[in-house]
Amino acid sequence: MMSFRPMALRAATRPAVAAVTSRAPAQVLTPSAIAPLRSFSSSNVASSDDPSKTVVVVDGIRLPFAMSSTIYSDQLGVDLQRLAFKGLIDKTAISKEDIDYVIAGTVIQEVRTSNIAREAAINAGIPNKIGAHTVAMACISSSSAICSGAEKIISGHADVVLAGGVETFSDLPIRLTRPVRQKLLTMSKAMKKGGVPGAIGHMLKGLKMKDLALETPAIANYTTGEVMGVSSDKLSAKFGVSRQEQDEFTVRSHTLAGKAHTDGWYKSEVIPYKGSTEENGIKADSTVEKVGKLKPAFVKPHGTHTAANSSFLTDGASASLIMSEARALELGFKPLAYIRDWSFKACDPFEELLLGPTYCSQEVLSRNNLNLETDIGVFEIHEAFAGQILSNLVAMNSHSFADDKFGGKKVGEVDMSKLNTKGGSLAVGHPFGATGSRLVTTASRRLQDEGERFALIAACADGGLGHACILERYDN
Repeated sequence: MMSFRPMALRAATRPAVAAVTSRAPAQVLTPSAIAPLRSFSSSNVASSDDPSKTVVVVDGIRLPFAMSSTIYSDQLGVDLQRLAFKGLIDKTAISKEDIDYVIAGTVIQEVRTSNIAREAAINAGIPNKIGAHTVAMACISSSSAICSGAEKIISGHADVVLAGGVETFSDLPIRLTRPVRQKLLTMSKAMKKGGVPGAIGHMLKGLKMKDLALETPAIANYTTGEVMGVSSDKLSAKFGVSRQEQDEFTVRSHTLAGKAHTDGWYKSEVIPYKGSTEENGIKADSTVEKVGKLKPAFVKPHGTHTAANSSFLTDGASASLIMSEARALELGFKPLAYIRDWSFKACDPFEELLLGPTYCSQEVLSRNNLNLETDIGVFEIHEAFAGQILSNLVAMNSHSFADDKFGGKKVGEVDMSKLNTKGGSLAVGHPFGATGSRLVTTASRRLQDEGERFALIAACADGGLGHACILERYDN
């Protein structure tokens, strides 16, 4: 295991972080909000007295995550999600008739399959009578899908939910500009009035050369207009995370992901595509010297974020099977983990766009009387950018940030030997809609393998959104 601890975390004291007003989110429906099902503490965890309302992770898989325009260039997003759903159904041998509901997350939608969960479910052979809907919550879309499924189980509206997510950058919806679209939408009226000459005149009138360009999806926030890489670069500067630290963390991610594949750890999690489970974004031979040669990609010329220490555009799909504990045992499954609680929060997108993991971790840990440093044995935190995750780790362990935001109680210091030990999004890849499900599956399997009691999952998302979730090992 590589030993890595950022200098920013080794520092005895940190400069005060500029105060930024956080937007208070609407209250979310959580297990603890619905009913007093459990009471967490660092020394005693009481499970629900009603197994029909206790949510468990039964299993999960993903297709090999791949760099865009490589192995999935001939597949639609709906095809990838279908393959993930079918792969999980085949692996678990669950009867399709036993599935009560299907939820999937995606970000960049194809208009023909806007409810991609429904289309993928039908094409995976799931009976037509089983309902399905799609959620979009940026990079935590499949996290939302899983937690929405958990809410259905807790409320008694389902016992078995198939959740997941998908993204493809190999088949992006490319549009005409708005002026041209408006002309085309009204061209039939012009045609009726003036025939073909009238239609041609209608199309050309008032258009500028720039209107003839094509619009591709931009990885930029709509409200701020800022690309996420710029936001993360600014966040890293605020929290004092250096380029060297980011490159070291990037190499760590690739090394650990490469080792996990070489050791066969991902064999039961990554299902083959055309006979292969290779994830082609992993560069196991990466070195700090190699990645250190790259130039800044977002803030030029003195930024710290490069193509190497930023997650790459990725195609992929994932799926998670969650159930009530009672139904899982009735069907003969051995669950991997309990889903104990979760948080979805929002912060200032102008100054803290990717700091959601810190706010959500603080909320979910505090609500359940869990100590990050003594109770959490497994950490799976999304790596959108090396600078983003390291900034969150600094914020979690910052007394000044805690004084400003959390009434003086800091979240805690993350043990790097327990963080993303099988690699993370920087190496494995980050299909926006699929990452949340990947985090749940990997964390659940690590709990079983490593014998730890609790896992903390956390992820940032565009719009200043964030997510954190507590899993507890299921004792089989």
